[in-house]
This record gives sequence, structure tokens and C-alpha cells, in this order.
Amino acid sequence: MNFPGWTSLCLRVSVVFLTFLALAGCDVERRKSDAELGLNPQQAEGRRLYDNYCDRCHEPYSSRGKKGPSLKGVFKHQYLSLSGLPANDDRMIDIIKYGRAKMDGFGQVMTDQQIKDLLAYLHTL
Repeated sequence: MNFPGWTSLCLRVSVVFLTFLALAGCDVERRKSDAELGLNPQQAEGRRLYDNYCDRCHEPYSSRGKKGPSLKGVFKHQYLSLSGLPANDDRMIDIIKYGRAKMDGFGQVMTDQQIKDLLAYLHTL
């Protein structure tokens, strides 16, 4: 069937739909490079480890859509938000190595140096 103005209506609906799709993704911020973040080589390696092991559950800057809490500013507080444990390197090393609550440990996956690199990156969040 070909109704008068049908093509024009379809075109307008398509433009509105495509505009909606384009705007729906506007809240996604472009990922900054290591250089833009001012990361040194150790922190950059920690970021790579974070992307490989942590990001699936912990968003670095929010907790939207993730299982675990955001790690933004994790070392800017005296205590960890969920557990109330001290927010310091020793406690975070224990959590990374041995896990906690629903989190599996990574002591068999990461070397001590990799854990130090990861901590260096976490301090930048």
C-alpha cells in the first residue's frame, strides 16, 4: 500500500528514532588515556590489571550495573564503605589476595608485584 505522505512519515520516524539512539549514549564519557590521567608506568600497569580482573564487578567511578561497590576514592576514606575495614594498603592487599564476602581472591592469579601495581592505580581513583 502506498498512502500519501507515507514515505515522509517513515523518514521522520526514522530520524527521530536515530536521534533518540544517539542521545541515549551521550552519558558515556570517553575513556581517557593513561597519559591524560597522568599515570606513571606502575599505575598504567595497575590500570591494565584492573581492566582485566576488577572492572567486571567494580566500576572505577560508579557502581551502576556492577556486582561490587565503586572503587572511586577508596583510599580517600578512613574505612571501606561496605565492610567498615580500614581503607589502607595492607587491608586491600588481603582482600585482593584472599577475597572477601562474594569476592574471590586473586592471590593465585596475580603476583605480589601485580598487586602492588594494582594498588598504585587504585590510589589514583
